Amino acid sequence: MIDSEEVLLPQAARDEPELDRQLRPRRLDEFVGQAQVKDQLEILMQAAKMRREPVEHLLLCGPPGLGKTTLANIVAAEMGVNLRVTSGPAIEFQGALASLLTSLQDQDVLFIDEVHRLQRAVEESLYPAMEEFAFDFVSGKGAGAQTIRLSLGRFTVIGATTREGMLSAPLRDRFGATFRLDFYQPEELRTIVARSARLLGVEMDQDSLELISSRSRGTPRVANRLLRRVRDYCMVKSDGRIRVEMAEEALRLLEVDEIGLGSSDRRLLSLICQQFGGGPVGLSTLGAALSEEPHTLEEVVEPYLIQLGMLKRTPRGRMATAGAYRHLGMEPPTDGSGAAVEVMGELFGAEP
Repeated sequence: MIDSEEVLLPQAARDEPELDRQLRPRRLDEFVGQAQVKDQLEILMQAAKMRREPVEHLLLCGPPGLGKTTLANIVAAEMGVNLRVTSGPAIEFQGALASLLTSLQDQDVLFIDEVHRLQRAVEESLYPAMEEFAFDFVSGKGAGAQTIRLSLGRFTVIGATTREGMLSAPLRDRFGATFRLDFYQPEELRTIVARSARLLGVEMDQDSLELISSRSRGTPRVANRLLRRVRDYCMVKSDGRIRVEMAEEALRLLEVDEIGLGSSDRRLLSLICQQFGGGPVGLSTLGAALSEEPHTLEEVVEPYLIQLGMLKRTPRGRMATAGAYRHLGMEPPTDGSGAAVEVMGELFGAEP
């Protein structure tokens, strides 16, 4: 089992609700969905145990909320080693990386969230650590400078990223296995919501389970968040038991519609359809118009809209599809012949 977990994240990230930690699966057989990833991870871990070696360095890619951090916790637990957690922006200079790496014991797991945001100098110092389990640093300046190499214990780096395309080729090549996590299927989300309800001690009917699962954007994190908000609403407005009528009222209050779109999703689609004639329109322009960071739109809002076929990324900018117009209750634009312009979306997102 994990002896300890040291979190080296900024304060905002360290303030993760304890409930989120309680709802996370702790073993691979408790993890729902991502069947191919689970099968490959199981083989990697079993082989590493047989060789008495650390697991190969792993890269986990995909939109937020799909279980990258959870899988890192599971790998450490299954291997019976310590887990150290940090993020790319938190490692600001080489000295911070050296301090982190020299504290790792043999076969420990180092989880780096947002690994694509590592500083260039830090990233280059990580290369020999991942390949040779050694850290090189320069002592002194000028003609008297000399390179000193520190030996490290054998460890595993698990990197997580929502922007695989932003990783440099040298860093990407140093990961022994790369896994992409996709949005979850409805039946998988139903299993996740049912499990979370049991852990929270919440009683709910089958219709409520279906309702919450169907509006979770294919994302376990969203499913658990909606479950907690619906639970709170039912506790205040009723006897605490989640019934479908109360669940619908709670989701209406949260502005989550029948396909899981929230107010920010509808604002983005409305802006493209009404103000920019369906697009194409640049991401920075959309961010300025919505008073939102462009990378937030790209990483959090857009992937699910693309999966639904309501948004398309093109070299010239973002375009709304006919499905987006119909969902907003608007008539799609027509070409010269009067035929509806149908721009097909791409399932499961696309790299920017």
